[in-house]
Amino acid sequence: MSSLMTHLLSLALRVVRKRTLESVEDSQEWMHEPKDDPDPPLWLTQRHWITHREIGGFSGYTVLPREVEQPSKAVLYVHGGTYVSEISAWHWVLISRMADAGCRVEVPIYGLAPEHTYREAFGLLHRMYEDLLEDVAPERTLLAGDSAGGGLALALAQTLPEVGLPEPARLALISPWADLTMSNPDIAEVEEEDPWLSPVGLLEAAHSWAGGDDLTEPRLSPVYGRMAGLPPMDLYIGTRDLLLPDTRRLHDQVTEAGGEAHLFEEEGAFHIHPLVPVPEGGDARARIMRTVEEL
Repeated sequence: MSSLMTHLLSLALRVVRKRTLESVEDSQEWMHEPKDDPDPPLWLTQRHWITHREIGGFSGYTVLPREVEQPSKAVLYVHGGTYVSEISAWHWVLISRMADAGCRVEVPIYGLAPEHTYREAFGLLHRMYEDLLEDVAPERTLLAGDSAGGGLALALAQTLPEVGLPEPARLALISPWADLTMSNPDIAEVEEEDPWLSPVGLLEAAHSWAGGDDLTEPRLSPVYGRMAGLPPMDLYIGTRDLLLPDTRRLHDQVTEAGGEAHLFEEEGAFHIHPLVPVPEGGDARARIMRTVEEL
């Protein structure tokens, strides 16, 4: 049984978010709303050293622990938001915890749909990862992301050999959106249980982000991309998450390709539960932080 906090938040999400995603018209209106300010919140700037730079017309932040002069381990964190919404306070809280663990955390602020497409994101991601490797060894680097950012982090890992960059030590993917086609027949079994996501709205966002390209393009839907030779990965998902079937599928694909994938399912948890301040996310958050600390 879900905790009371999760139950109450689920009710709120059904009203505030899921209804927005259940019709094409409402989804289109949501996608065209003004974007939130992506700048780090004031409390984060007071807690950590933060630098900002422009890369090819987009932004990137470096978050450093104040007590470590030159961190020897790092995380590149790709935020979620259905490729439509900007980085949120929940993301910055996890990023802060990673910096507290002695990490340099790179945070790309990639362009969002409908103004931008996936084709513009990879130059930024490759450049930030390459810059990171000038100071930190790849074997002490983690690629992490949630939801859309989880799918983008996986696609980034798949493309690294194409640009001559080494793979990181590990991937940590929270509710990764790994197949934008939303064609897995098992999704229908989870949809009624998910208080947050709807295939209608996700597909609208997916087509906008794709900019007219086929949704099976691996840089959009990494389940159709290279699985062999990827770093070990941890997959975090709840049983009330619309992306559960494709996360299970991703786990099986990596395993069948001879890779290492660990699937952590939380009974009764909804989308991106490790980022949300609910009891169901506690174990996952602790496990993610142990991974960071062990880099």
